Amino acid sequence: MTSTVEDPYLITVDPARFRRQLRWLSARGLRGVSVGALMRSHRDGTAAGLVGLSFDDGYRDFLEEAMPALAEYGFTATVYVVAGRLGGYNDWDRQGPRKPLMTADEVRETAAAGVEIGSHGLTHRRLAGLGARDLAAQVTDSRHVLEDLTGREVGGFCYPYGSLDDAAVEAVEQAGYEYGCAVSPGPHSGVYALPRCYVGDRDGPLHLTAKLVRDRWRR
Repeated sequence: MTSTVEDPYLITVDPARFRRQLRWLSARGLRGVSVGALMRSHRDGTAAGLVGLSFDDGYRDFLEEAMPALAEYGFTATVYVVAGRLGGYNDWDRQGPRKPLMTADEVRETAAAGVEIGSHGLTHRRLAGLGARDLAAQVTDSRHVLEDLTGREVGGFCYPYGSLDDAAVEAVEQAGYEYGCAVSPGPHSGVYALPRCYVGDRDGPLHLTAKLVRDRWRR
């Protein structure tokens, strides 16, 4: 297990803790699905009991650790991949642990297993304040890279660092995505800036219950 000193950004969850979190969901009659599937179910009125599970950056340990655990419970998920860093490392996290990212072949394998592949930008840049050309590279080019790689439509985008502004949200919509995800989208909240609930290594049953209640209250 990685300590908070080694992992100041809290991006890592111990595999045993992760399985307990999935077991907690399952015991409450909840089923983890991709964010895209959750959005479609909401439109169809069939989203009761579904929880959208999403993972940022496309780390190799998602394939090695998370996917087998998800399969044990019949869950699926979405992985937001940094399209221009395949096979590299999370070099944008200067103080955190160096974690290998999935290669192109591993992304294909993940998609073939039924996991939704979304875009997390081309190089994990903050989008707020970027000009039109840089936004196009991060938002549109990254989508094309992943679609060419997987042979599947990429419908979801996740804003790196949760950084967004009016221009970034418009770029995601104009690029043809079905939805976008942020952490705390504030006034931009909507289909192209969906709020997410962070779950990390510190989240046991009490924290998960509190977050579930909070989410239901917000809705």
